[in-house]
Amino acid sequence: MEQEPNAYSTPDLTFRFHYFAMRKMHFAMRASALVVFPGGFGTMDELFEILTLRQTGKMDDALPVVLYDSAFWKKTINFQHLAETRMINRADLDLFGFADSPQEAWAELLRRGLAVPKE
Repeated sequence: MEQEPNAYSTPDLTFRFHYFAMRKMHFAMRASALVVFPGGFGTMDELFEILTLRQTGKMDDALPVVLYDSAFWKKTINFQHLAETRMINRADLDLFGFADSPQEAWAELLRRGLAVPKE
């Protein structure tokens, strides 16, 4: 749906891409972390693309992934069932964590290796 840049983004940091795949690739390449909030198909697409790239070793393992609102995510996607039925490896459950508050999200990002520049 989004045809215009986010009104709250800095104009100098706004990228416009003609091809959707290029947009996704550039976001993934430049990310230091991924915090995913409840959303629809686009959100699921972004989440699973990053998880798949990490799972297959095509993306740096240092990119921490946190799913915000654990109740939403655990009801929406039964990750445990995927592991139990061997659709994913049990170790794949370690590719991401959950958080229910900004403080928990920050702590989880740090726990998962978020590189924070030193002042």
